[in-house]
Amino acid sequence: MIKINLLGVEQRKVKKKVAFQVGQKLTLGCSLILIVTAVLIGWRYWAVTKESARLDQEIEKAQKETVRLHSIITQVQQFEQRKAQLQQRVTLIEQLRKEQTGPVHILDQVSRALPSMMWLTDLKETATANEILIEGRCLNDTIIADFVANLEGSGYFERSIDIVSVASEVAPVPPGQIVKFNLRATFRQPGSDAKAPAPAASALPKKTADN
Repeated sequence: MIKINLLGVEQRKVKKKVAFQVGQKLTLGCSLILIVTAVLIGWRYWAVTKESARLDQEIEKAQKETVRLHSIITQVQQFEQRKAQLQQRVTLIEQLRKEQTGPVHILDQVSRALPSMMWLTDLKETATANEILIEGRCLNDTIIADFVANLEGSGYFERSIDIVSVASEVAPVPPGQIVKFNLRATFRQPGSDAKAPAPAASALPKKTADN
């Protein structure tokens, strides 16, 4: 009698079926992993691309703003240069005005302070600001003292007028003695707020006869 083992065939069939199901699951799992990975990569690429585009826009805006600010800075520098030039011109104009009116006031005040029997031979400015030298002739020392007092009392000269020299000389016409003098004075510009020093008693230098 022949015996057939049907149980072994069924076991082989079951093993094949189980192995097939495990392979399907592995394939499905790997496919899902690949799909998820691809989705993540795609999403990351999209996010990076979007961020890159945003940064490019910000860089472009920053470059445009830099150009605009550079133009404004250039305009401000030009304005500052023009302002400095105008300020220099205004300062120069004011200085010229003072220089123009200064000699006029000096001559006016000196002529007002000039006593009778005195005449001037020279009047000039020195290198020191507002300092003038006065040279003249008169008949005696008293006239010189009156002239100095008149200058100090005018309010346009510092109360420190220096009598540089006083000398007697012979006048040919008419015959007689005349006094030659030199003064140094500091003129005060009109509108100056500098206060003149207190008057000091000054003695005339001793007269010397010219040979």
